[in-house]
Amino acid sequence: MTSTPAERPHSQEAIVTDPVRRVPFDVEGYSRRSRTGPCFICAIVSGDPGQPEEIVYDDGTHIGFLARFAALPGYVLVAPMAHVEHVVRDLDEEGFTAMMRVVRRVARALEASVPCERTYLLSLGSQEGNSHLHWHIAALPPGVPYERQQYHALMSENGVVEHTPQEAAALAAKIRRALGTCTQDGLQGGT
Repeated sequence: MTSTPAERPHSQEAIVTDPVRRVPFDVEGYSRRSRTGPCFICAIVSGDPGQPEEIVYDDGTHIGFLARFAALPGYVLVAPMAHVEHVVRDLDEEGFTAMMRVVRRVARALEASVPCERTYLLSLGSQEGNSHLHWHIAALPPGVPYERQQYHALMSENGVVEHTPQEAAALAAKIRRALGTCTQDGLQGGT
């Protein structure tokens, strides 16, 4: 079922009129760290102070956190806490289904927290770097021209969103509040 912008969980007043602050992204440095450094998700799960991510979801089996290098203003990563690398080989049907329920729940909370015309869900990574299974949940804001949607909207080469620590904490708190109102079928009082 599709909905019009007025029917979506965010209000029209929530639409941000200020342009998104973007900063250049060091793709080469990121690639080098991803290929040679420790697993960043395992570091977050273990509480490594070098990975001070804003956690939005933690059920003891899965974790969700704001993406550090977000290509869009609303961007969350969700991962199993155990280090698994293959979405279909390392998870049995029950594990896969549980993961997808979490992804959907976090995506619904994200949609309720930021202006969102469409939600992108992707499982990315590589056996050469970022091999820990994780899902990207990215909210495409309303009004993005078609040419800047889809792959273009997700490319960090176009710059990453610059959040102050206070802005990131506020966004994470908003998502956590929305998660508190989520049911399995969606948001209470919403669709």
